Amino acid sequence: MSAIDPLAPVHGSPVPGPESRLLVAGVDEAGRGPLAGPLTVATVVFDPARPRINGLDDSKQLTAAKRELFYGRITERALAWHVVVLEVPDIDRLNIYQATMLGMRLAVEAVAHVAGVAHIDGNRVPAGLPCPGHALIGGDGRDRAIMAASILAKVTRDRMMRELHQTHPEYGFAVHKGYGTPAHLAALDAHGPCPQHRHSFAPVREAAARRAGLGQVALF
Repeated sequence: MSAIDPLAPVHGSPVPGPESRLLVAGVDEAGRGPLAGPLTVATVVFDPARPRINGLDDSKQLTAAKRELFYGRITERALAWHVVVLEVPDIDRLNIYQATMLGMRLAVEAVAHVAGVAHIDGNRVPAGLPCPGHALIGGDGRDRAIMAASILAKVTRDRMMRELHQTHPEYGFAVHKGYGTPAHLAALDAHGPCPQHRHSFAPVREAAARRAGLGQVALF
């Protein structure tokens, strides 16, 4: 598995007090839908003793420049934060849903020493969390810790996709970040998939089959 080691030192205050067990870990992901690139899952635990960050929102509602600005503020002021990365081989092996659940569990494990509950964006709570978890549909628009996690996940993944663009500029990863835009689908048809494409996703699988002259193939 290519995920970031959840047992590595957690960013933030290293010596929390017992009252931190009342704090919330917000959890969100970026990259479930794209046809290429990694999945990133982030968690943030805010420190009530540090200044509140004004203007937080769902990462999808912010410009790229705003997300970068908030990334710095969040990582500076959070009591703890962590980002897990699951690479394409993990996604293809597990499927995107199971990869997301694994990433969320690893992210929460990394900050469990400073948080007593996890708020998960969406309608599912991963199994095996080290603390109670609650699923919040639309949580990235109404829970500040989840908003912050969505920003860290999105910024981390966007940076990785820009780096990937340097290796495979023919696909335009820096522009569409791996999502199935018309331009990306056209590049898939023209060049076939690269190693960073998710072959468990039908458009990639079908493009590979067409490239090989085999037509449609069975499910991955």
